[in-house]
Amino acid sequence: MKIICVGRNYADHAKELGNEIPDEPVLFMKPDTALMRKRDKFYIPDFSSDIHYELELVVRINRIGKRIQSRYARKYFDKISLGIDFTARDIQAKLKAKGLPWEKAKAFDLSAALGELIDVTSEMDINNLNFELHKNGEVVQKGNTGQMIFKVDQLIENVSKYFTLKIGDLIYTGTPEGVGKVMPGDLLEGYLDGNKILEVAVR
Repeated sequence: MKIICVGRNYADHAKELGNEIPDEPVLFMKPDTALMRKRDKFYIPDFSSDIHYELELVVRINRIGKRIQSRYARKYFDKISLGIDFTARDIQAKLKAKGLPWEKAKAFDLSAALGELIDVTSEMDINNLNFELHKNGEVVQKGNTGQMIFKVDQLIENVSKYFTLKIGDLIYTGTPEGVGKVMPGDLLEGYLDGNKILEVAVR
């Protein structure tokens, strides 16, 4: 199982971090040790003083595929969820300034929270899903999948051009604006179309 993440897939989020709007998906990977299970708590690592939350729609792959055309992409995922891409923003800033890879800032242990997996139905419009993140009861992020620069089907086509997709792979599809810092004691709750499917306690 691998975790494939998409950066800068919402224009307003790219702007809030001072990044250019990409003309193709920005991809990076997390190892399986980054995945946070349902009962895990998130402990702020001692190597960073600026950990940020980034709420994202997550797609679970259910078939092996390579060079998948976007019109067939719906056949390759059966469940979706919400996830948090935890980011060591201070470390990322240093790495970006030197033109170095982001792994230390993005791929550390338990940096990928995952909520309850939801079955994809024929009635579901994957390009019109509302989601939001509450921190300590306050809404801090709101997005709609229609705001994605690259839609889910396009992402699957692009990702599978470079990496063979396997059953159980997860694609974190990017975050809307509103990312921010977490502190010990924070409670993060993710809602998909009004239903709570993700909860992370920060320690």
